[in-house]
Order: sequence, then C-alpha cells, then structure tokens
Amino acid sequence: MKKGLHISTTSIINKLFRGIAAINEWRKQKISNANFLIIAAAVVGIFGGIASSVLKELTHEVASFLQDDLHWKYKYYLYFFFPLIGIFLTVLYIRTFIRHSKFHHGIPPIIYTVSHKSSKLDFHNIYSQVITSALTVGLGGSAGLEAPAVASGSAIGSNIGRFFGLNYRETTLLLACGASAGISGAFNSPIAGMLFAIEVLLPSFTIPAIIPLLIASALSSVISQLIVKRPLFVLVTNGWSVEAFWFYILLGILGGVYTIYFSKLNTYIHKTFKKITNQYNKVWIGGILLGVMIALLPSLYGEGYLVIQQLLDGNYKSLLENSLFSEYQSIGWALLLFAAVSVIGKSFACSITMNAGGNGGMFAPSVVVGGLFGFVFAFGINLSGIAELNITNFIVAGMAISISGMMHAPLTGIFLAAEITGGYSLMVPLMIVSAIAYFINKAVLKYSIYTKELAEQGELVTQEYSDHEVLRKLKLKYLIEKDFVVLHPNDTPSSRSNEIIHATRNVFPVVNDEGKLIGVLLSDYLLELLLSKNPEDPKRFMKDISQPPNKKIQINTSMHEVMQIMDSLDTRILPVVDADNKYLGFVTKNGIFNKYRHILKRYENTGQL
Repeated sequence: MKKGLHISTTSIINKLFRGIAAINEWRKQKISNANFLIIAAAVVGIFGGIASSVLKELTHEVASFLQDDLHWKYKYYLYFFFPLIGIFLTVLYIRTFIRHSKFHHGIPPIIYTVSHKSSKLDFHNIYSQVITSALTVGLGGSAGLEAPAVASGSAIGSNIGRFFGLNYRETTLLLACGASAGISGAFNSPIAGMLFAIEVLLPSFTIPAIIPLLIASALSSVISQLIVKRPLFVLVTNGWSVEAFWFYILLGILGGVYTIYFSKLNTYIHKTFKKITNQYNKVWIGGILLGVMIALLPSLYGEGYLVIQQLLDGNYKSLLENSLFSEYQSIGWALLLFAAVSVIGKSFACSITMNAGGNGGMFAPSVVVGGLFGFVFAFGINLSGIAELNITNFIVAGMAISISGMMHAPLTGIFLAAEITGGYSLMVPLMIVSAIAYFINKAVLKYSIYTKELAEQGELVTQEYSDHEVLRKLKLKYLIEKDFVVLHPNDTPSSRSNEIIHATRNVFPVVNDEGKLIGVLLSDYLLELLLSKNPEDPKRFMKDISQPPNKKIQINTSMHEVMQIMDSLDTRILPVVDADNKYLGFVTKNGIFNKYRHILKRYENTGQL
C-alpha cells in the first residue's frame, strides 16, 4: 500500500514538473524575455507586498499589546524578559526547522548571494524570515523588520527566476525587485524601495531595469496599503525656514560623525559576540543585556517607531513615560539627557539583538537613531535659547542622515524620509543633510555598514573588484598572438619583400638564430625603404634598421600589470618573451578586450567569473 502511494506521489510530481516545463516552453515562444520580466516583476511585487504586510501586522499586534494594551505602572520590569524570550525562540526555530541550510540575517548575505551564488536564495527564506523576525522584534528585540522583509522579497524574486529558468542577470533583477518590494511594503515608500535596490543590491545598474523595479515597488506599496490601513508615520509640516539653513548644515556634520561611531560600534559588538562560540551563551548574554537596557530605557523596545511618532506629534514627555524616571518628564533638560542616552542605547541595543541570534535589520534602528538624534539636536538648541527650531523637521532630517551615512545610500535616505513622513516640502534640507552625512562617512569609512564585513573577508564584488577579478583570470600565455611575419637579422627588405607586402600585421619582430627578440619594425618604414629611390635602402640589413621595443613583457606578467604598461606607454601592442628573452609572440589590447568581453558575457549568464 505504501509502495503504491509512493509511486502515485512520484507520478504526480513528475507530471507537475512536465506541466511546468511545457508552460515555460510556451512562455519562451510566445513572450519575449523583456515582456516576461515585467510580468514576473509584477508577481514579485504582489507577493513581496503580502509578505512584508503579514510581517508588519504579526509583529505589531504583539508589540501593540505589550506597549499599549497592557497598563501597569511597573510593566517595564517585564521588558527584562520579553527580548530574551524572543531571541531564544528565534534561535530555537532556526535550529529546529532550518537544519539543512544556513540561515542568514540581514542585507550582507543577500549582497554576497548576488555576487557569489548566482543570486540563488533558499526557498525557506520566504517564510522563515517572517517568522523569526516577528518573534525577535514582536517580543521587544531592538531591530527592524525591513531587512527580513527585503530577504523574504528577494527570496521570492530569486525563486521565481530560477523556477522559470532565467539567466543570472534576469534572476538578479527579480531578486532586486523583491528587495524593492520589501522596502516599499514595509515603509509604504515605493521610490525609496526602488532606490534601495539600485544603491545597495544591484552590482551594475542599467536603465531598462528601472521599469521592473518601479512596477514591483509600486504594486507592493498598493498591496501593503490594502492590508495595513495605517501609515507608518503621520506628519503635517508647513515647510522649512531658510533661516535654519546653517543649523541643517551643522546637523548634517554632527550626524555624519555619529554614523561613523554607529558603524564602528556595530563592528566592535559583532567581533565581540563572534568570540562566543556557543550560540545559547550568546542568547543568554545578549538577552540579559538587552533586557536591562530596555527596562531602563523603554524607548529601546522593538523597532522604536512608536517613540518617533510621539515625538513627531509633539508628545516629548512620552520618552519618560512607563520608565523608572517618569517623575522627571516635565523637566526639559532631563528629557534631553534621556533622549541623548536613548540614541546611544539604541545603537548598542540593535547590534546586540542581531549578534545574540535575533533576526532583524539595521534599517529601522537607523531611522529611529537618526530621528532621536535630530530631536536631541533641535530640542537642545531650543532649550539653550540660541534659536527656535522646528523640532519635527529636524527629526525627519535626522532619519535621512542616518540612512545616507551608515548605508552609503543618500538617495534612499532622502526619499525614504520624505515618503514615510510626507515631508516632501523638506526636500531641500533633506538633500543637504544627506549629502553631508554621506560625504563624511564615506571619507572615513570606505565601506557601508552592509558591506564592511564582506570587504574584510574579501567577498565584496564591486565594479572595480569585478574588473580586477576578470583581469586576474586572464592568463597571458593564452592571449599570445603568433601570426606575425618573423624577420631575421641578416634579412633585407628586398629579400622579404613579398611577405612584407602581403603581411596582415603592420609589426614585424626581428629574431636572431637563438630565437631572441632583438628589435621590431613597422610596415610603413619597410615599405618606404622598398620604394626608396636610393638603391641601397632595400638592401639594408634588418639588424641595422630595427628598433628595440619600448618594453618586452615576460610570460609570467599579470594581465593587470600588462594593462598598466600599455596605458603608460600609450600602446596597443607589446612583444612577449620567455625568461631567456626568446620571442613568443605579441599581446594586443584587442585580444585582451575580446577575452574580457567573453568572460563578462559568461558572468552575465551564470553569475560566475
């Protein structure tokens, strides 16, 4: 009976795969790849929007109950336990249900997958990212839902691409569409979602990719708004005052410096937790630390968006509500101090959450840290009496600073801050502070918070790195061209006139009896001697008229060095010799470029150099 059932199941699966293959074959014949990518991007956008919406609803239901529905003067004591439980359940889920493949956290693994694993993400990421991040963040882990939403959306795009047998570039585009959908659905910010995919994930951006990205991002935003009725933030602003221009400049500078501190702190905590080999020890240490911090600073609980919304609403006292220091909520300088400590605390808390084993991302913590930083700056200026700044505007500007600096994604920072708060009238100050923060962080830290670890491991493939890798794979011995007419020292132009006139190359190596290269001659000069009115010119020996080459390339020279020599000498051809100076042939730029293009074409199709 069991055997018959097994045969029946196998038969059904085989028929299913044959049906899928037939549909795919029909698709290839009837629909062009360009049009199919548009359709596939729409599908990815819809499912990406559903995944991010489910994740938000699931997480916020838990967080809302604990923060809003549970009323108890001393409820902050419970904050000590919830994050620990959330991280423990996350680790337990991963170890129990994701045993046959490695589970990855955050954006860096997706960047690595694009450059090293042909954009192939495991299917389980579609649902496992949602479950684990809901457990971590819903129970108070100080992390964001956007990275898991990006991972889930990317997995949707990757698996649809593989399902339909698309090549590497097409699958990568759908993966980026999924990431765009994840950000768009999580924030209701379609433009920022598209820009995030371009700035952070796509190794090389081309204009045709913008249409699938826009479609996926837009549809995800629509789906998210249908499922999740409330906006992330509610903001009403009447624009900005030009008189505050220099304060925005100062905020951009200070915020840029703080993003450097945040990035270095994240690296330090990551390396510290990496020394702890037992995963459950990480859970206990991280969970207890996080619990203590949240008990003292309730604003560190979960994503932190509720805190930012209350600040945008002007409810500054909310920072100290339900905390040990609630009695000081009417004192301005106490609020300022508490907010400043919360900025630093949130920076610690989000790194601890993820390195202890929780699943989340740096996106939401970056937004919250930036918002708090902007609040501290503007509120402090107002308290000092130096000026009267619009605190709401500076909170929004702080969000843009944080994303632009830490992620090296200034366009994403500008449009995300504008879209999630509705602060489009702040576009000019957002552009100013984002550019300043990006410039300062980039000047000190070559890599973003997402790419630093990959770069340290030698796994980051930038365009510069990709070019270097292609050149490294080119071997000089396979690029030597030998179809040149070889002349000998005692030859004369007249004795070799037939070969000189009919030669397809305009360079002639002069090689002695030992096979060593002693010089080169150009066809123009040889033809000039053959046609000379002086009867002695065609009879001159090659050894007397040849010129030593500007540079001879040894057979073991790297291709990177060959290209540098060609560029420095402004030449397109160089002779190649062995260790004994024996002539082997020539290497040309055309030959190098042809092989280079062949390798890049293979990379486009397979993702492997």
